[in-house]
Amino acid sequence: MRKAERLFEIVQLLRVARGPISAQHIANELGSSKRSVYRDISALMAQGVPIRGEAGVGYVLEKGFDMPPLMLTSDELDAAVLGAHWVASRGEPDLAQAALNLLAKIEVVVPERLRAHVLEPATSVAPVPSPLEMVNSSILRNAIRAHRKMTLEYRGSAGDVTQRVIWPVLLGYRDSGRILAAWCELRRGFRYFRTDRMISADVLDQRIPESSLLLRSRWRAAMDVERATYPEL
Repeated sequence: MRKAERLFEIVQLLRVARGPISAQHIANELGSSKRSVYRDISALMAQGVPIRGEAGVGYVLEKGFDMPPLMLTSDELDAAVLGAHWVASRGEPDLAQAALNLLAKIEVVVPERLRAHVLEPATSVAPVPSPLEMVNSSILRNAIRAHRKMTLEYRGSAGDVTQRVIWPVLLGYRDSGRILAAWCELRRGFRYFRTDRMISADVLDQRIPESSLLLRSRWRAAMDVERATYPEL
């Protein structure tokens, strides 16, 4: 979690608390350390956030404090709400819940005159059936962020099952499902794996032996060659 996200979450925790919250409680909620919480609290207080308390006692947020309004235009807000609804209807459970949490946070911080953009949006997303998957796509996203290799048990279009070691590059979201782009050690090339054909997936301790920028650059180059070779695709 980035520092800006931690600071926002700390303010949110203090806002809903009925009494002082200890640094340990905040650390547990954020998956952080007490030392990081102490630094974050000091940073918030230095920015003028009215937090009272001290280490070893607990912290409270003075009443009446609110986050500054989110400075978005009407079109920007519509775009954010539409995107969040799309993810909520098509993302895996973890990401779908994160999209709903995002909408709730946007509702809190936007000015009152724009709140209807969230509560009564002018846009909508058509529902689609959720794909039947045995692997939670959050595992794939975590592997991409951690830059780790994965083992993958995969069922091909002909029904054959193979064991792969892959270097995940990007998880693509479509109306019809999700597709993972990855370098496949078995095929010695970039391949695309439908998440609804994955039988199992595990993240390895091994890091991918090249930078994420280089890996993505090679993947994009391979895509360009594929488009030039098969322009009808």
